[in-house]
Amino acid sequence: MKMDLLESQATETMETIAKPRPANWVVNATLLWEYRRLLARALLVSVVAGLLIAFLIPKKYTSTGRIMPPDNGGSSVALLAALTGHGSSDLGGLGSLAGSLLGMRNSSALYVDLLRSSTVSGDLIERFQLQHAWHKRYRVDAAKYLARHTSIVDDKRSGVITVAVEDGDPERARDLAQGYLDELNRLVVRTSTSSARQERIFIERRLGSAEADLKRAEVALSDFSSTHTTIDITEQTRAMVDAGARLQAEGIAAQAEVDSLRQIYGDTNVRVRAAQARVTEVQRQLAKMGGSGAAVKDDAGADGGGSNELYPPLRQLPRLAVPYAELYRRVRVQDAVYQLLTQEYEVARIQEAKDVPAVSVIDTPGIPEKKSFPPRTLVTALIIVLGTAGAALFALLRERWALMEEGDPRKVLARNVAMSVRERLRRRRQVHGGAL
Repeated sequence: MKMDLLESQATETMETIAKPRPANWVVNATLLWEYRRLLARALLVSVVAGLLIAFLIPKKYTSTGRIMPPDNGGSSVALLAALTGHGSSDLGGLGSLAGSLLGMRNSSALYVDLLRSSTVSGDLIERFQLQHAWHKRYRVDAAKYLARHTSIVDDKRSGVITVAVEDGDPERARDLAQGYLDELNRLVVRTSTSSARQERIFIERRLGSAEADLKRAEVALSDFSSTHTTIDITEQTRAMVDAGARLQAEGIAAQAEVDSLRQIYGDTNVRVRAAQARVTEVQRQLAKMGGSGAAVKDDAGADGGGSNELYPPLRQLPRLAVPYAELYRRVRVQDAVYQLLTQEYEVARIQEAKDVPAVSVIDTPGIPEKKSFPPRTLVTALIIVLGTAGAALFALLRERWALMEEGDPRKVLARNVAMSVRERLRRRRQVHGGAL
């Protein structure tokens, strides 16, 4: 009996082992087919939810600008290319090695750092009022938001820098991208420390002092000329000598006439007295023209007014010539210095303009016509896949849960955790309800 029982059990065991079992995917596919209505409802709900979410996400527009920084090492690389007989395209490693050996810095990396600096972002925030536009309370939050929505990438091969700004307003995106380029130019000009700029600043200061010295010299000459009625000492001396010679000739002729009339008519005759009066007037004019040999006074008198004479006396002209010549020479010297510095200043400005790195704009930022975010098709498809996969996973887990025995430790643990969570939620609702 025992042998027959053992043989029957062994036979059943062998039959059970030998019996083919369906594959796991067949079992899962059969189970999902049983839950096909649930999966269909999940698919429908996912499609609707995906479309709603895709169309409710705010649109984003991206404006892009591309710039080419100045080439600091282009001439050296071209020289090496000519020496080795290769084109610039074959000098990738050699050009970078030459730049490093010659002490050149990567201008693209420098300009990228300038574009990402807080100075540029701060100017953009103030210029476009981004705190108010983006509803940011603090300036640092607006700067972080701007940094997150700005992409600055430099091409290692060509050195071209691409600036892309993303914003919900297409015009503001264009303005911000253009603002990056404008602020970069201003920052480069402001931080330029070339020798031409230092020379221009020095000449500009020296030109200001030379202009002030020239004005003081001109004022001193004009005050001296106004006080002593000196216009041109050389011409005035020549004119005074000619006038004095004419007066002396008139005086000699008048005196001869007086002598002849006196011999004929006597001293009491009217014609004699008239001729004598003319002689006296001529002598007075000669004395006035000659003046005195006293030292020249620098001031105009106690009342501060100028001389009442139309021209300075003849004897004073040599004394006035020395200070006049000194003042005139000072004016000429200061005028020559001013003209020389003016020419050098213009040359320094031209040289500074050449030395300031010029950023070449390859692509000017424009108003984007199409949105860059969100990709609605991709978002909808992703939500549909996730929703359907979630429903299928729920069906599989539900069936697996139903097949578990009541005493399975995993099922017991799950029930205990669920009861604990429900109890905690109930207590929290009671606490909040009592507080209310």
